[in-house]
Amino acid sequence: MRKGKNALNEIMSPVAGKIKLAVVLSGLGALCKVSAFIAFALAIEALSRDEMNFTFLGAAFAFIFTEMLLRTISLGVSHKAAFKLEQILRMRISANVAAIPYGETLNLGTGKIKKIMLDDVKNLHAYVADTTPSIGSVSVAPIASFAALAWFDWRLFLVASAMFLLGVVTISFAFKDNAKYQERYNNNQAKINASIIEFVQAMSVVRTFNSGENTFKRYDDALRDYADGLREWLSFSSVPSRLGFAALSPVPTYLALGIFAAIFYLNGSLNLGDLTGAMLTGTALVGCFMPVMMLRNFIMKSKISAESILNFLSIPALPVCPSPKEPASSDVEVKNVNFKYPNAIEPALKNVNFKADTGSVTALVGASGAGKSTAAMLLARYYDVSEGEILIGGVNVKEIAPRNLTNLISFVFQDTFLFNESIYENIAKAKPNADKEEIIAAAKAANIHEFIKSLPKGYDEIVGERGAKLSGGQKQRIAIARAILKDAPIIILDEPTAFVDPQSEEQIVKAVSNLIKNKTVIVVAHRLSTIKNADRILVFANGEIVESGAHDELISLEGAYAKLWRDFEQTQIWNVRR
Repeated sequence: MRKGKNALNEIMSPVAGKIKLAVVLSGLGALCKVSAFIAFALAIEALSRDEMNFTFLGAAFAFIFTEMLLRTISLGVSHKAAFKLEQILRMRISANVAAIPYGETLNLGTGKIKKIMLDDVKNLHAYVADTTPSIGSVSVAPIASFAALAWFDWRLFLVASAMFLLGVVTISFAFKDNAKYQERYNNNQAKINASIIEFVQAMSVVRTFNSGENTFKRYDDALRDYADGLREWLSFSSVPSRLGFAALSPVPTYLALGIFAAIFYLNGSLNLGDLTGAMLTGTALVGCFMPVMMLRNFIMKSKISAESILNFLSIPALPVCPSPKEPASSDVEVKNVNFKYPNAIEPALKNVNFKADTGSVTALVGASGAGKSTAAMLLARYYDVSEGEILIGGVNVKEIAPRNLTNLISFVFQDTFLFNESIYENIAKAKPNADKEEIIAAAKAANIHEFIKSLPKGYDEIVGERGAKLSGGQKQRIAIARAILKDAPIIILDEPTAFVDPQSEEQIVKAVSNLIKNKTVIVVAHRLSTIKNADRILVFANGEIVESGAHDELISLEGAYAKLWRDFEQTQIWNVRR
C-alpha cells in the first residue's frame, strides 16, 4: 500500500512536468509581487526626501504586471494538467474495473467504486488545478517577505515572526490526528454513497413495506457514523483551529506591525520609507499564512484520495495466458475444484467435479448458499479457482484469451440489467455490428418482437434506467434476445423465471427453448419444475455435490434432491388464508 507523499507523487507523475512548471511560474510571480512592494517603498522613501523616482515606480508597475501574467499562465498550465490527469485516471480506473476479476468489483461495491472514480479523481483534479500553483507562491512569498521585512527593519521582522510562530504552534494541535479523522471521514462517505444507491434502487420495496427505521437501517447507520466521526473531529480540533486561524489571520499581524511601526516611527528610529516597506511586505506575508494552513489540508485530503486510487489500481488483473489456446468444442468439465472467496474463512466449493457435454442441459440445485451460483460464476471466470481446473473443449479457462472466453459464454441472470437506451441498442450490445434483420430475428426468437412493435417508438423506445419502464418478464425476454443474438455455444442461466408471473414464465420458457438449441447449457435452478427434464441434475450442499443424476433417478434415491422436490411441491399448493 502506497502512503502519503509517495502516493501523491506517483499519481501525479504523468503530468509532473506541467505541475513543476506551474509551481515555478507561481513562485516567480510571488517574488515579483514582493519586489513590487519593495520598489514602491523605495519610491515613497524618495518622495519623503522630496524626490520623484520614476525608476522605482516603473519597476513596481512592471513587477505587478509580470506577477499577474505569471499567475495567469501558471493557472492555465495547472488546469490543463488537471484535466489531463483526470482523463488519465478515469481511463486507468475504467480499464482496471474491466481487467480485475468481476468478483472483486462485487466485493468493493458500487459506492466504493463511485467514490474512487468520481470523488477521489475530482479531489485530485482540484488539487492539481488550484492548489499546486499555490505551492509555489506560498513557498516563495513568506521567505521573500521575511527577507524584505528583515531588510527594512529587523525589529518588525521579529514581531511578524512571533505572530507566525504563535499561530503555527496553536493550530498544530488542531491538525494533530487530522489524517486519522480524514480517513474515517472518507470511509464513512463511501458507506453513505453505497447506502444511497441501495436506498434509491430499493425504493419500490421501501414504499411497499414502510417498516420505518428498520427499512433504512444501513442508510441510517451510515449517516450516524458519518455524523459521529465529524462531530468528534470538530470537537477535537475546533478550539485550537479557531485560535490558530485567528492568530494567522491578517488582522492580528497587521495590528502588531502597525503598533510597533508607529512606535518606532514616532521615536525616530524608523523612517517613512522603511515603515511603508515593512507594512507592504507585511501584507504579502500575512496573505500567505492562511493559504499555508489551507494548503496543508488540501494536500492531506489529496494524499488520501491518491492512496485510495492506487490501492484500487494495485488489485491484480485477471491473469492472461501469453499463448492462449482455442477450445476444440463447447464441452465443459470441472475437475477437483476448490474455491474460497477472498478474506473468507470457509471454502465456498469443495472438491467439485462434473462434466457437461455439448448439447446437454445440466442443472445446479440446492439451498441458498450451497455453492451453485459460485460454481456458475467460476465457469465464466468471474474468479479463478483456488485449486483444480475448469476446462472448455479440453482447454483450461485460464489458457483461453479473455475476449474469446467472453464470446464462448452467454450469462442470463435472474436480475436482468438493461441500459438506459433504446431496446434496439440494448439487444445490439451482444453484437454491435448486427444489422436490423438480425436484431428482429433475435427478438422474435425471444418472443418479445410483438410487444416491441406495440410500443409508440418500437425498437427505438427508451427503456429507462435499469429498464424501469418495462416489466420483469419483458426485461428478461430482451436479455434473452441479446443472448440469442450473441449465439455463444455455452449458455449459463441463473433461473430467468424466478420472479415473473405465470404468463411471462410461459413466454420466457419458450424464449429459453430457442436460446439453448444445440448449446451446452448450465442452469442455476430455483424453480425445480423448469429443470425436471434436464439431462443431469447436480445437488449442492455446503459447497459439495452430494447427488447427481436425472430427475426420476434422484427422486428414487429419497435423498437431498427428493426433499427439495417435496418442498418445492408444497410451495406450489399453498393457499392464502384470512
